[in-house]
Amino acid sequence: MVIELKEYDSASEIAKNIETEITQTKSMLGEYLRRLDEIRNLAERSKKIREVVFKLAGKKAGQENLGEISVGGLSVVLDANPFHELTAIEEVVRSQQERLLVLQKAREALKWVDQIGDTEGLKYLVLENDGVPERILFKVS
Repeated sequence: MVIELKEYDSASEIAKNIETEITQTKSMLGEYLRRLDEIRNLAERSKKIREVVFKLAGKKAGQENLGEISVGGLSVVLDANPFHELTAIEEVVRSQQERLLVLQKAREALKWVDQIGDTEGLKYLVLENDGVPERILFKVS
């Protein structure tokens, strides 16, 4: 999480920045959704193969060891399979969707700022959390 304080000259400049963030987020989300579809298909095929192999071997498909270890607070998966990747991509997709919703809400909330009127000499100091405006400070210069 990166928190920044940025200065803008107008509300439209803030809106333009939000639109850029929305466009970038939609693009990234689209790419991850494409990857999600690909890995989901692979994971399903892998699951079917595993089920057939276990059935032929006369064993029940149990909960296998995920081969996951923790190193200094970082989770490391050894010998990752399609299910590990599927889980990771699903997490990224949820995060990107949440970010997109937050950005769209910020864009809507910003519309009232455009109605202020004469803003000559007014600077907008914006506290942004990962590129999302959270607080606007009006600064008379």
